[in-house]
Amino acid sequence: MDGSKNTPEPRPKGNDSSTAGSAERTDSPNSPVTTGNPTDKLVVPRSRAVLFFSLAILGGIADLWSKSFIFSWRGLPGDKDIWWIVDGYFGIETAVNIGAVFGLGAGKGTIFAAFSIIAAIGICIWLFWFKAAVSLWLTTALGLVTGGIIGNLYDRLGLWWVDEPGYFVEWQSGVRDWILFQIPGVPFLDPWPNFNIADSLLVVGAGMLLYQSFFPGNLADSDEKAAPTGDKNESESNAQKTAKTA
Repeated sequence: MDGSKNTPEPRPKGNDSSTAGSAERTDSPNSPVTTGNPTDKLVVPRSRAVLFFSLAILGGIADLWSKSFIFSWRGLPGDKDIWWIVDGYFGIETAVNIGAVFGLGAGKGTIFAAFSIIAAIGICIWLFWFKAAVSLWLTTALGLVTGGIIGNLYDRLGLWWVDEPGYFVEWQSGVRDWILFQIPGVPFLDPWPNFNIADSLLVVGAGMLLYQSFFPGNLADSDEKAAPTGDKNESESNAQKTAKTA
């Protein structure tokens, strides 16, 4: 009777390695896969999209509202004299620019409108497809640039122009300007071409991009700290699963 009693057989030592191997295999499907694309692991916070579109939309609205108000108040170019805020230096004078920023490229309004549309699409792809929006500095700069694009694009598409006396056909793809700045006796600033809020947004945004291109290290640290948060959480989750399996 005692000799026929079943006794538990010892577990083969190889099972430990098998168990460990299964734990590794359980973990591997959830592990990050390296594809060589540096943007794969970047996580763009939702606040970046809110910031970008807020700057773009509010910047465009501010520009369009200011142009509509000033032209209603001061009339078309030549209707009234300059309204000086700082006599001889800074004032308000309506003008229509048929070129690009600050009067450059006169007569190419339609071409600039097409470039503006392409640029706006490219900015959105760069920020949210290629995840450049992990950078707060870049998001802010490109939000300002897009706001400027929206304001001037509205004018270049001729949406402000009306077929009435005083509205020249050449103005149909022109941009309304109203800010006058000059420094008497200084070359290129006597006077500086009239501009608007959209031009100012474009210049500030471009200046921020230029600063980052010369001093990228000053801005990279804070952005890199925020980007890998999702990967850190994912690694901790995988570690917990491995411990439970083992």
